[in-house]
Amino acid sequence: MSRLYVVGIGPGKPAGMTLEALEVLESCPVIAGYTVYVDLVKERFPDKRYLTTSMKQEVERCRMALMEAAAGQDTAMVCSGDAGVYGMAGLLMELGAEYPQVEIIVVPGVSAVLSGGAVLGAPVGHDFAVISLSDLLTPWEMIERRLRCASMADLVICLYNPSSRKRKDYLKKACRVVMEQQRPDTVCGYVKQIGRPGQEFGVLTLEELAEFEADMFTTVFIGSSRTKEIGGRMVTPRGYRLEERAR
Repeated sequence: MSRLYVVGIGPGKPAGMTLEALEVLESCPVIAGYTVYVDLVKERFPDKRYLTTSMKQEVERCRMALMEAAAGQDTAMVCSGDAGVYGMAGLLMELGAEYPQVEIIVVPGVSAVLSGGAVLGAPVGHDFAVISLSDLLTPWEMIERRLRCASMADLVICLYNPSSRKRKDYLKKACRVVMEQQRPDTVCGYVKQIGRPGQEFGVLTLEELAEFEADMFTTVFIGSSRTKEIGGRMVTPRGYRLEERAR
């Protein structure tokens, strides 16, 4: 039985990949993926055969990889971050039912909520939610409902895909929803180009975040009522140890 690996490559640089991901990419003769993500691994693995598609061609990309694996070639499908968090793992599992001769193996990676959180400090030290602002597959009404519920629950919220050319005002809209429950001075943060050239990050208030210019390569963190700025970093404490000492 041939194998199709769904590989989370983290931010993209080799140092940000797990050892398992590197070993799988080394062993597979064929690597498939979205053009941008494939470009992140080509320099490290120049001798592989690459299968790529552009954005919005996820089904075609998955079928291409499944057909390659079904023909007898062990294949790796690369995904940014983790393969199961807004990655191709779920879709490949669904489509893979049509290819019983192919074994699908999911290789986890470091998602942006973790790699971006590490850059900012410790923003997700307590309960948190991850929400994508992309409405390509999820209607805005549902996204807004999830934002409202997460902010009502006082969760730290990590936003993926906060903005694009067609969705320039979505981050502002999201901040307005959260401000129904959270204070305008709630501590927030952003990281652009996580783990790649041009990486930058900043800590700002929720009110300031509403006016911030993000892009598709930005990950945004909206703090809870307990989140603090400490030395220019964003920290959400577990809290109970310090509280016990204060008693």
